[in-house]
Amino acid sequence: MFEVLARCGAARRGRLTTAHGVVETPVFMPCGTYGSVKAMTPEALAAAGTQMLLGNTFHLMLRPGDERIERLGGLHRFMNWPGAILTDSGGFQVWSLKSMRKIGDEGVVFRSPINGDEMRLTPERAIEAQRRFGSDIVMVLDECTDYPATEAEARASMELSALWAERSRAVWERSEVGERRLFGIVQGGMHSGLRAESLDRLTDIGFDGYAVGGLSVGEPKAEMQAVLEGLLPQMPEPKPRYLMGVGTPEDLLLGVTLGIDMFDCVLPTRNARNGHLFTSRGVVRIRNARHRDADEPLDPECACPTCRGYSRAYLHHLDRCGEPLGAMLMTGHNLHYYHGLMARLRACIETGTLPGLIKRLQEDWSQDEPV
Repeated sequence: MFEVLARCGAARRGRLTTAHGVVETPVFMPCGTYGSVKAMTPEALAAAGTQMLLGNTFHLMLRPGDERIERLGGLHRFMNWPGAILTDSGGFQVWSLKSMRKIGDEGVVFRSPINGDEMRLTPERAIEAQRRFGSDIVMVLDECTDYPATEAEARASMELSALWAERSRAVWERSEVGERRLFGIVQGGMHSGLRAESLDRLTDIGFDGYAVGGLSVGEPKAEMQAVLEGLLPQMPEPKPRYLMGVGTPEDLLLGVTLGIDMFDCVLPTRNARNGHLFTSRGVVRIRNARHRDADEPLDPECACPTCRGYSRAYLHHLDRCGEPLGAMLMTGHNLHYYHGLMARLRACIETGTLPGLIKRLQEDWSQDEPV
């Protein structure tokens, strides 16, 4: 399923084999919450360099429903995406809907944000839904720990996630899983001892890969870095490592240098729709008045269709008018940038030149436009 091909320090250049293709790692996965990446066709995603994308179990269970998706041929066919798909378990959405849910050992009871109906999500139900989707990588149900959280609060949350991981694995072993793979999720808040204990319990259960959850939930970057620096050296060497929901370019550099293989985040697509664009010379904020008459490409060093064919002035105009084409062009650019960044990181891990690339990138990014 996964092999490490090269290393540069703790950074890993790997290859993940799925039923829907080979994924070169480190890899960034765009978020297709409702079975689509906003403002992008599947063809445009592939052209931008997408290898694998993320689907949202919670939202897809509510609309259109996992049984309907299964009847229509599974998520790949439903959304016309031929590549690999990882689906999360719904745990993060349960956390974000804390005012609408009740959590117990059995699972979560919540009110649908769509129509208010009472819904139930258990470890077994989350696995079943993802099986119906036909996901290549399936995530166990977990509880995302609040920030800040006392050690006692974080322990209670971690213990619940560990219990759910055991039940997720049990139902997985009773299911027809084929070439799909199941990942466990390390929790424990900002407490290094709890993180280590969570990882030990997950490795005792045994999973095909291990994710780090419960970060990018409001904590300072220094705390996130401390958690990763303490945890990653303990993670199983031959298994893929996935950092959930973390994704500024700076975060990707940090994660890769520490040994992360997989990332996802809404940031490049959401930021694109808000005129916040990543370039080889730092962030461009296309809504700034300076771009109104700028007859120049967004990024002269970028080969994406947006930069080859459209000026900053035109993107500024589309954004100011709220034209859907603006969101499409800018989202395509941001994803092209992210995937290009990951390709450069992979190449430099292979050649042992990663530190030099990171230094150059950090110098380039220091040129961000002011808000």
